[in-house]
Amino acid sequence: MTAAQAAHAGARSEIREIPEGYRLDTPRAEDGSAIWRIARDSKVLDLNSSYSYLLWCRDFAATSVVARDAAGEPAAFLTGYLRPDRPDTLVVWQIAVDAAHRGRGLAAALLDGLTTRAVDELGVRHVETTITPDNTASKALFTSFAERHSVPVAHEVLFDAALFPEQGHEPEVLHLIGPFAAPPGTGR
Repeated sequence: MTAAQAAHAGARSEIREIPEGYRLDTPRAEDGSAIWRIARDSKVLDLNSSYSYLLWCRDFAATSVVARDAAGEPAAFLTGYLRPDRPDTLVVWQIAVDAAHRGRGLAAALLDGLTTRAVDELGVRHVETTITPDNTASKALFTSFAERHSVPVAHEVLFDAALFPEQGHEPEVLHLIGPFAAPPGTGR
């Protein structure tokens, strides 16, 4: 954690540190196949094409993050982007941890690390994500994230199940988290 991140984190309680043996990093195109594999093996995420993960690592690297293990390989990832019509809003697209690395707090560390960077460097004030009603792990992750940062979270159905072309898709519930305080001295 940089001095600026530490100063900003001091305003919030219990910011997750990256677990020992891992480091947060910006994704690179060569990480795309590992990220695709982690998403596929999660058995929970909607799997995008392998090509889309390569593009994500190129075009949205500034709003995404990977956790690398001691060998430098991706162990977890979070993909995100800034909403074009609300550039102060970070949308978390997908987050997943490789099965061999679960239970260490990596998902929370990714979420805290990227959000801290996005608030400090990009002026982000809100985080949004969608979660299906049956995804209890993601609901718990984002609820605890909001609690750690002492920010409100609101919920509303963004896409009703009837909008999806395949049968059985649950509605996507939008989780609106924030606002986050601007870093001290920025005037934002």
